Parts: sequence; C-alpha cells; structure tokens
Amino acid sequence: MKALIFAAGLGERMRPLTLHTPKPLLPAGGKRLIEWHLEKLAAIGVSEVVINTSWLAEQFPATLGDGARWGLRLRYSFEGDTPLETGGGMLHALQLLNEGADPNAPFIVANGDIWTDFDFAALPREFDGDAHLLLVDNPAERPLGDFQLDGDRLRNHGDTRLTYAGIGVYRPALFDNWRAILADAPGTERTPPRFSVVPLLRERAERGRLCGSHHRGRWTDVGTPERLQRLETALATTPIA
Repeated sequence: MKALIFAAGLGERMRPLTLHTPKPLLPAGGKRLIEWHLEKLAAIGVSEVVINTSWLAEQFPATLGDGARWGLRLRYSFEGDTPLETGGGMLHALQLLNEGADPNAPFIVANGDIWTDFDFAALPREFDGDAHLLLVDNPAERPLGDFQLDGDRLRNHGDTRLTYAGIGVYRPALFDNWRAILADAPGTERTPPRFSVVPLLRERAERGRLCGSHHRGRWTDVGTPERLQRLETALATTPIA
C-alpha cells in the first residue's frame, strides 16, 4: 500500500517559524512532524510514500532523503511555486501513486501538519466507498465540525458533526468526473488544476459513498505557533506510549 503526505502548504499562520522551514519539518517531541507519520506508515508495512511539495520544496529531499532510514521509498510530487490545494495536489500525485500499482487501489492520505497518537494500523485496507475519513472531536478552532458519522457512513448534515482529522484512505475513483462536479470553480482551468478536495468529498457523502471512523485519542492540528508550543509541552509532560 502507498501513502500521500500533504506538505506543500505555505504555512502562513505559522510564521515566523515557517519563513525558513516548511511546517511539516518543524520539530515536536524530539522529531519533525512529518517523521511521526513516516514512522507510523513504515510500521504498518507501507512501502512507498509520496510527499507533495511547493514552499521550500528543496528542504524535503535534503532532510528526509530517499526514506531508507525508515525502510520506505520516498518520492516527491513538486507542484511549483503555488500549492495546488488538497484536490489538485492529490490529483497531481496520482501518477506516482498509481505507478506500478492497481489503478483502483486505495492509498493512505495524511496532512503533514497534524500530530496524533492514532495507530495507522486501524485504517481499513478495503471499504465500501470512495474514501474513508478519520474523524475527531471538534477542537476549539472548529466547533461546528465537518461530517456527521451515521454508523460507518459520513453525512454532510447533522447535529453532532465531528472534525476531519486530516487522515484517511482514498480511492482514485474519487476523482471520477471531477470537472463536472466542480463545474467552473476557480483554479480548475489551470494546468495543472488547483482546487480543494472538499467539494468532491461532499458530493460523495450525498451519494452515500463516504465512510469513516471516530478517533477519541490525542490529536492536534498544528496550525499556529501557539498550538505547536502546546503540543511540545503536552509531549514533554505526557509522552506517547
């Protein structure tokens, strides 16, 4: 199984920390944020990880190399000077993710700027739908959540919505008819196109093609220097088992 780590963001809310270091390469708990993911992916037998890059892109291969130290093969999907957002970035990376693999095979996706104690082994290798998303309790910065969990199906509406954790398993089929679904959304006319994956997920949820699960453990969206400092303090006082 392969995986994609989103690492192309500009990290504007993390400045000045990200003026010279991409956010996924910032340290927390004695290792870089992205290294927590790489260790977890290697532990469950993932063989190849694609990392999408843009801002300070050259630092990723310089820092992480080819992945041999984790027993992984790392490949880099460079998006140019302007990140392609989540949908455009994933679409751009599909060529690498599909190379040498079943074109319908699911792949793991993780945001490079989150930290969690979630065990990636709990992600399904097979599921009924076009994506399986991990949800968490709503953090203070996102009180309304994203999706309602109804059994194992995700719905767009509900009174007890949870927040997407930035971890999931996706199928390439999520991008079937993406142009028609997005219509004339800004950025879709570009080459390569630039767009968010959220409208595609919303459309699949409406069709009952989106499933998920709820992680009740530790999770942090490291979006600001203050959250990074809180995470650093938490890891120092209550280390991960």
